[in-house]
Amino acid sequence: MDPITIVIVDDHPLFRQGVADTLAIDSRLKVIGQSAHGDLGLQMILALKPRVAVVDVNLPGMNGQQITHEVTSEHLSTRVILMTAYDDGEQMLHAAIAGAYSFCSKDIQPDRLIKTVFDVLDGMHVMGEQVMDDREFQDWLNRQLDSARRSYSEPGSPFHPLSDREMEVLVRVVEGKSNKEIASLLGISHQTVKNHVTSILRKFGVEDRTQAVVYALKRGWVKLNYETRFQE
Repeated sequence: MDPITIVIVDDHPLFRQGVADTLAIDSRLKVIGQSAHGDLGLQMILALKPRVAVVDVNLPGMNGQQITHEVTSEHLSTRVILMTAYDDGEQMLHAAIAGAYSFCSKDIQPDRLIKTVFDVLDGMHVMGEQVMDDREFQDWLNRQLDSARRSYSEPGSPFHPLSDREMEVLVRVVEGKSNKEIASLLGISHQTVKNHVTSILRKFGVEDRTQAVVYALKRGWVKLNYETRFQE
């Protein structure tokens, strides 16, 4: 029998190697590619078409939810397992909407990760502790959407409620830039930047820039680049 092919996308080398080593425990599984960058990871998945992709939610470049959305849009047979250091219900719902077959915490036990791989290959949906067939998953998703208090997507900006310009501003806020610096970088007025920041805070339901950064990082919408943030 041909081995089950897997691609791993995670920007932490030690964790990525740990996942590869864990999967290597089972001789039926074969890791055929690894990437530390979202865009490159998607290219690898599209080129190699693995049966399973284990993808971190927070990545430089495209985030895990965006990668999953692209894989789903391309109608690939690859089944995505999204992993995160932030295990919460809202992020899980984003993963399900994107098309992930599984969403699990990075502290998952090795035997549980291997079981999850086989579960998703069997057509099951593994969301946290829940293992569901298609009907059960659809019922679960409908319940989650019914109870959601806000929109999770809008045309042109999947999986976050910001406009493209607001997203550009948010990325600069995460980098630690001041409103004046952001205005200069984007070629817009200082007041326009202030208006965008105010809109971001309102949409996120938070009170200040720091809370907005934490909110966006937790949901995988942006990636904290430590080199950019602290080189000045």
